[in-house]
Amino acid sequence: MVLHGTSSVNAAGHLEIGGVDTVELAKQFGTPLYVYDVALIQQRAQQFLQVFAEEGLQAQVAYASKAFSSIAIIQLVDQLGLSLDVVSGGELYTAIQAGFPPERIHFHGNNKSPAEMEYAIQAGVGCFVADNFYEIAWLKRLSEQYKQSINLLLRITPGVEAHTHEYISTGQEDSKFGFDLVSGQATAAIEQVLQSSNLQLLGVHSHIGSQIFDPAGFIQAIQKIYLHLEQWEGQFGRRFPVLNVGGGFGIRYVEGDRPIPVEQHVHAIIITIREETTKRGWPMPEIWIEPGRSLVGDAGTTLYTIGSMKHVPGMHRYVAVDGGMTDNIRPALYHAQYEGVLANRMRDRAEQAFAIAGKCCETGDMLIWDLPLPQPEHGDLLAVFCTGAYGYAMASNYNRLPRPAIVFVENSEAQLVVERESYADLIRHDRPYSSSKKNPIHQP
Repeated sequence: MVLHGTSSVNAAGHLEIGGVDTVELAKQFGTPLYVYDVALIQQRAQQFLQVFAEEGLQAQVAYASKAFSSIAIIQLVDQLGLSLDVVSGGELYTAIQAGFPPERIHFHGNNKSPAEMEYAIQAGVGCFVADNFYEIAWLKRLSEQYKQSINLLLRITPGVEAHTHEYISTGQEDSKFGFDLVSGQATAAIEQVLQSSNLQLLGVHSHIGSQIFDPAGFIQAIQKIYLHLEQWEGQFGRRFPVLNVGGGFGIRYVEGDRPIPVEQHVHAIIITIREETTKRGWPMPEIWIEPGRSLVGDAGTTLYTIGSMKHVPGMHRYVAVDGGMTDNIRPALYHAQYEGVLANRMRDRAEQAFAIAGKCCETGDMLIWDLPLPQPEHGDLLAVFCTGAYGYAMASNYNRLPRPAIVFVENSEAQLVVERESYADLIRHDRPYSSSKKNPIHQP
């Protein structure tokens, strides 16, 4: 069992996070409950920032808010001096409501609507990451309409496939994201942007995937990008001041995961960019990266209450909890794996493996298939680790289940940052049906 961040076992044999007893958290806020270790998020942010500071480089570390977006986390990100990556009008609206400086916001997404782009321009976002020719055309039109200069990066697909699940691999040529290098799409996009006096091309962006343990993919992508940057300098007579290499830095979910420290990823990126610029006699660009999961993933723990249990002789011992795929879709979506413990019985020895089932009416609603635990009892508190990324962000109301509350814990204090949904919240936007037929026909 690996405890993350400030997690520990207290004198009562309970799991503590941020100096707060998880049993007390469950009593006060109910379950399921997302718990975030603020100190661990702060530590991770500092690790990223410190590498660039020590190297004396211009850089932006932009939190990829798709991992977890709420007013509180965005305010924390602002306090930590990070930039922000948003991919929708909703994420942008959340950031604006949180008071995040719009000039530090980067607007991503493969299908930004005209309304979203217009909203972003009005809000004063610092940079768009254009994903396709459709967006370039709209940004040209809007820049002329508002008589405003717009900064942008072009997202390119470098043809590098990270060794990760196919659903979260994004850098390959055949992808819904970005401009392909091999076919010449990226070159054509640069030409279109440079034809507009209102569009200021800062550079290019690439993102090769998520949950990456080996920096080799970043190295290969950067090397490919520089070959094209050299060609574009000859063709267009332009060098670009920014290179955004994305994110995707992996974390440990289960025992077999072998992530490297985030500093090693960043050092590999810096070394490769320095080599590529030095051989061409170019200055170092401003380097942008976009960590999401690696900032908040293992800082999050989900607490559940154990309910029903079922033993199928010769097969699994099922233990059901009061959440499941509605608060963590990742196991059902791409077989993500997790570890967990009985938070109220941390000193009890694990006796055998149990299959942790969610409460949704889906056979696939299984959180963990073989989790070693002491013999569970009804009412025990199960803590599932590393749920801080893409848990709440992908949560749903399937089976009309309310979404959980979220608390931040630090310095032995807990702060409620997202309230638990109520049943009333579930029907807040429903409207009653009124038949348009005065004399409906009844079947005999």
